[in-house]
Amino acid sequence: MTDVTGTPEGYDELGRRIGDPDEEQRWVEEGSWPTTTVVDDFLATAAKHPDRPAVVAYRTGHALPTTLTYGQLAGLVDRFAAALLDLGVRPGDVVAMQLPNGWEFPALTLATLRVGAIVNPLVPIFRGRELRFILDRTKAKVLVVPASFRGFDHAALAAELVGELPGLEAAFVVGGDPPAGTRSFEEHFVDRRREDDPSLAGRLATLAPKPADLMQIQFTSGTTGEPKGVLHDHRTVWASGRAARGRLGVSADDPVFMASTLAHQTGFLFGLTGPLGIGTKVVYQDLWDADSAIRIIDFERVAWTVSATPFVVDLIAAQRTRPGSLRSFRYFVCGGAPIPPHVVTDAAEALEAELVAVWGMTENGVVTMTLPGSPPEVVSASDGVPMPWMHLRVVDDDDREVPTGTTGRLQVRGPNQALGYFRRPDLTAASFTADGWFDTGDLAWRRDDGGIRISGRSKDLVIRGGENIPVVEIEALLYTHPKVRELAVVGVPDDRLGERACAVVVPTEASDPPTLTELVAALEAAGTAKQFWPERLEVVDELPRTPSGKIQKFLLRERFAER
Repeated sequence: MTDVTGTPEGYDELGRRIGDPDEEQRWVEEGSWPTTTVVDDFLATAAKHPDRPAVVAYRTGHALPTTLTYGQLAGLVDRFAAALLDLGVRPGDVVAMQLPNGWEFPALTLATLRVGAIVNPLVPIFRGRELRFILDRTKAKVLVVPASFRGFDHAALAAELVGELPGLEAAFVVGGDPPAGTRSFEEHFVDRRREDDPSLAGRLATLAPKPADLMQIQFTSGTTGEPKGVLHDHRTVWASGRAARGRLGVSADDPVFMASTLAHQTGFLFGLTGPLGIGTKVVYQDLWDADSAIRIIDFERVAWTVSATPFVVDLIAAQRTRPGSLRSFRYFVCGGAPIPPHVVTDAAEALEAELVAVWGMTENGVVTMTLPGSPPEVVSASDGVPMPWMHLRVVDDDDREVPTGTTGRLQVRGPNQALGYFRRPDLTAASFTADGWFDTGDLAWRRDDGGIRISGRSKDLVIRGGENIPVVEIEALLYTHPKVRELAVVGVPDDRLGERACAVVVPTEASDPPTLTELVAALEAAGTAKQFWPERLEVVDELPRTPSGKIQKFLLRERFAER
């Protein structure tokens, strides 16, 4: 873990950038920032529409979904909030949850926010290495995990973590017998009707968060060798998730389907905070299965979804193999990986839905989106035009804007933008220009129609199916392998996932190069997530370098993309 001492001027100790008060006031006045919180919006909706379906959760292996109305979900939120108070959770404390898509996730998230605490969503693929770092960095007080998910024993890992991390006071297991050192989620959170306590409403009222309060720490894999905790408050989360309503015109009467994990910012914004704040029915799938998704979309009359390119590719293939009715389905909002041109037309033909391209980051939600009705050639060749409340520019190395059609560094500013990186004011300061623009790390060029096209990344990332692979960390681990003298991890194109990681290795002994099996075994032993492992190996005599010795990864990407 990096030990950072000192706080740069203009930033606080939590890593937040101190913004321009006049600009922020303007965002409030123009309606880009709310004067309420995520919790306020949900509670108001639940009070107005208690009988409206809120969450429909489909779980693998169960014939029927679990359905909760807004009134029922609000009752569980209060019950869970009281359970958190009984654990000593108070405003500013961190509650971490590594849960699959299900009703427990939104109930616990909203309960955490209800008591003024901070939500730390953890994607299900994280394993011991990532969880130890994140939970230690945030000093999370409570951790909630499933007993097992996708064949992994999360309960056993939670038991290890609660014994190792002094700040982690309690770990809870959902849906199974808790091992020693952990507790049953059902026994503590679900079984006791704490919401019936007449004093609870008053206690919660005194803890109610304000719009500017920190509400989420969302870790994203970066290029610094460690995950970065992106900081959002209620205002930036609300602004980040309003894109679907603002551009597509979807409303509370348009059910949304969410198979992307709620612990990822896509799922968090468009499967939780956004729709549950306005009264939308949200339909969850815990494990992605395209055949099941078609049946669910039809039965629940789903109107739209947001996910990565591989999901729509799978859905098209399933619909062509075993067609189902998708009469209600209108939009598939797609991001995280390039969209092949044929996928746009295939979606219109097979799904009878419009594919909409978006670009954004954990740091700022959806920043650009193609306009509804755009022709296929635009959707496949553009990453969209800016949302009306967001601003962007493409600049050279001196932060001067470049002409349309010229590639440069993409910078963003606006109400979506995250506050900074948790306990890393140095990283926050390095990510913003002196005049307040956030440097995304992406290279892009402006189109004549006002849209942008992402052309590359200055950050050293591989994006596999919308998930960032922390290249620097993976390379550092692989460098310890005795058969590796030099290596570079680069992304190579993949029709389904956008990219896969390729390890390009100069072996210690040319006669005995490592195998891909040996390399991934080393990563597995180090406790890294399987999705971060290279899926291809190329053995070379030497790596291309600049005169100063830096590896020219773009040459490797070009070379192996052709194979």
